[in-house]
Amino acid sequence: MSEQNEQAEHGVGEFTLTGPLAAVPPAGYTAPEPDEKWTLRGGFAHVHHGERNRGIVRPVVVADGFGLGKSDLTRLHAGLDTDFPLLTELRRRGRDVILVGFDERSASIPDNARTVTEAVLRTIAERLGSARLTVGGFSTGGLVTRYALARMEHEGMDHQTAVYFSYDTPHRGAYIPLGLQAFAHFIPVPNDFARQMSSPAARQTLWRHYDAMTGQNGIAPERREFLRRLADVGGWPRLPRLLALANGRGDGIGTAVPPGGTVLRSERVYPGTAFSAQAQGREVTVAELKRRFPASEKTITTGDLPETDGAPGGTLRSYGTLADALRKAGAQVDLRHAETCFVPTVSAVALRDLDQQKDLYLSVEDVDPDESEADDFVCSSTTTAHTAVTEELGTWLLDRLPD
Repeated sequence: MSEQNEQAEHGVGEFTLTGPLAAVPPAGYTAPEPDEKWTLRGGFAHVHHGERNRGIVRPVVVADGFGLGKSDLTRLHAGLDTDFPLLTELRRRGRDVILVGFDERSASIPDNARTVTEAVLRTIAERLGSARLTVGGFSTGGLVTRYALARMEHEGMDHQTAVYFSYDTPHRGAYIPLGLQAFAHFIPVPNDFARQMSSPAARQTLWRHYDAMTGQNGIAPERREFLRRLADVGGWPRLPRLLALANGRGDGIGTAVPPGGTVLRSERVYPGTAFSAQAQGREVTVAELKRRFPASEKTITTGDLPETDGAPGGTLRSYGTLADALRKAGAQVDLRHAETCFVPTVSAVALRDLDQQKDLYLSVEDVDPDESEADDFVCSSTTTAHTAVTEELGTWLLDRLPD
């Protein structure tokens, strides 16, 4: 029995945090066969021609987002075309969709930007006519394409892009609870969750990162370096029109996650381990981690951070995913809040940083839109899951693409 319990504890980390675009396609769904498949440096692409097009005529280049491992463009296609048929509607309107995937979605943003650059250049080379491109991405894919286009301009390369879009992209950072990040490394064996949290893309995009080596949390050096590199190429592409979409609400209303309250507790497996929602203050406890194999206890604290778990933004089923893994291992789980904010609204629309409570809970609707770094943006009228393609957001994007 002791050996079984040890195996149960060690196996808990075999999961990763993902959004709707990486979910298993619904029963009966079959993605259409691409008209072309491209092999790119560090990735690949599937090309779907628009209706009645015999080649690439009006191109829309879409980059995959963050995850662990290789892109699955079948899942991506399903995620972009199921709840609201974004890809079908693009093609119906005569637009050609180039889905760009990566050999490693968690690789550094500048590395995957090279894949996007190659996809953009190939799109231009194979395009019939002179219609300008639409280029963008979902989640971190929006940062990858932002950096790629900005770097192309900086290096004097003509990307011929009329519109850049980002869909719930963490322009000012993303949030995964620090106690949850720490738990990934508290599991005493190598695991997928820890690999995901330690990956280059995670270190570059997370607003605050837990360092497994020091046991401290803060801004990762990789994030500081990426922001420096982004600034060096101008921060944003300057030639296209910049569009930003947020899965979070714009009225400053978040979700009902009480600051300091227990969100998840486990017994039987990691018995006594408990997580609390981020609260303001110094020396705030966000996790009590306990294990038996080998026996260890660790308290995770934070200081001077806003109430991030329930902030307005696109949500991720962070604690719910861990709860599922614990239950599978035989734990008795008390899960009170499955979802937390992942990309705050003010981050997705490039309006404010996340350090201050007043900025994090800002009513975007009451702010001059010119304060955003985007030329135009939209927030969801209700809180929706990170990268969920809704009719509201999908229609907004379709209506703003170039003629």
